[in-house]
Amino acid sequence: MTSQISPTVAARRPAAAAALLIGTALAVGAVVPLTAQESSGTAVTPEAPLTSHEDGRPASFAELAEQVSPAVVNITTTTLVAGGIGPMPPLPEGFEDFFENFRNNDGTPRRSSALGSGFVISPDGYIVTNNHVIEGADEIRVEFYSGETMDAEIVGTDPNTDIALLKVDGTDLPHVEFGDSDGPDAEVGDWVLAMGNPLGQGFSVSAGIISARNRALSGTYDDYIQTDAAINQGNSGGPLFNMRGEVIGVNTAILSPNGGSIGIGFAMSSAVVKDVVAQLKEYGETRRGWLGVRIQDLTPDMVDAIEGLASAHGALVTDVPEGPAAEAGIRSGDVILTFEGNQIDDTRELVRLVGAAPVGETVTLEVLRDGQVMPIEVTLGRREEAEASILPASTQNGAPRSSEMLGLSLSEPAPELLQKFGLDENTEGLVVTAVDPESNAADKGLQPGDVIAEASQTPVRTVAELKEVIDAAREAGRKSVLLLIRRAGEPRFVALPIDEAG
Repeated sequence: MTSQISPTVAARRPAAAAALLIGTALAVGAVVPLTAQESSGTAVTPEAPLTSHEDGRPASFAELAEQVSPAVVNITTTTLVAGGIGPMPPLPEGFEDFFENFRNNDGTPRRSSALGSGFVISPDGYIVTNNHVIEGADEIRVEFYSGETMDAEIVGTDPNTDIALLKVDGTDLPHVEFGDSDGPDAEVGDWVLAMGNPLGQGFSVSAGIISARNRALSGTYDDYIQTDAAINQGNSGGPLFNMRGEVIGVNTAILSPNGGSIGIGFAMSSAVVKDVVAQLKEYGETRRGWLGVRIQDLTPDMVDAIEGLASAHGALVTDVPEGPAAEAGIRSGDVILTFEGNQIDDTRELVRLVGAAPVGETVTLEVLRDGQVMPIEVTLGRREEAEASILPASTQNGAPRSSEMLGLSLSEPAPELLQKFGLDENTEGLVVTAVDPESNAADKGLQPGDVIAEASQTPVRTVAELKEVIDAAREAGRKSVLLLIRRAGEPRFVALPIDEAG
């Protein structure tokens, strides 16, 4: 069975369905509250790491669990689901009674419940959890370690990081504080403690180590801590503690072939969560910085093709639509090396740094252009307002002519060619009509219908112009040429060896 990334929210379902729901956790029976703890208006974070061995290994996690557990909560959500699933097909003999509970053909709405976890971050009742725990919920009920329950309201959500902020009507509630997920108490190999409501069984603690940091799953702003502490369905939204009792992550997902823990769990880092929570608390929504560029990672074979580039570090600008970057003078082909003094290793890092910067703030970037590093100041916009308005630059037509080079059959745009590949009538550049399957271009994924818009950061409109750029690169001693490729309007850079230029 193929392993898959699964969110760790647990659905409450009939016990009889357990055998049929592979990969889905089940909560059978009621949650049993554990021993009541006295509430306090102060943070429950220990003052020093809880260790007893000379090598730093804790003899027991009991003291840490006792101190932080009053701030961890179980979350139950209820959603009204429309009835009327329609007629069911004929069932094998003996299965009619089993499936009777799933029939609902009279259109009557029914309630569906799900379970998750969370933790209190302030004495007045702000609670952090995962967005997928409470998404679509009509009612949210929070149960404290003491057994007390309260109704919660949604303050704000951020689907991009899967974080939600809730609020209960409380005072002097026990709470925990965020720690530094990039700091010395969150190194690979350090002990961590996960808490939550696995499989709907109530308050639970598991221990492990940090297996890896800076993991990405599928989101733009992903910065996950990987841990082997047991995380299961229902742990979603629960805290991942360091040995100081500080929250360094929010348990979010697991990698598993069967829906159960196999020691590969993921917690969104506090470095991301703290900023998101602060914005949700202040605005009820996120307000991320926006630079207004399309970017891609650099590859080793691009280093030789870009003048002045020493290594494959930075973010390569592929397009600059209308927006803050265009107004500041950033161009396609620029390599962004630093952001506010922070070195940029890849596009992920740049996106996170820009997103965390305040909207309207003027920031300084170091950009490599034509072999020279230059500072550029940009006043950031707001991503949420601008995302939908970014459009690919318009292009214009050229005269029809074809040739073969770089392992590609290339043609200057002609009406019949544009129609064949479904390209815009104003397409500007050279159209790829065929790709040599044994060429480097094929290895890089180029395909018929792609359009070469630039070569070595110079616009090319004719085969002759492309040949001039390739000849100039060869005379300069370069081994490859950097091409800007557009596919369905989306740009990306590809470096191809000049020895295939013919």
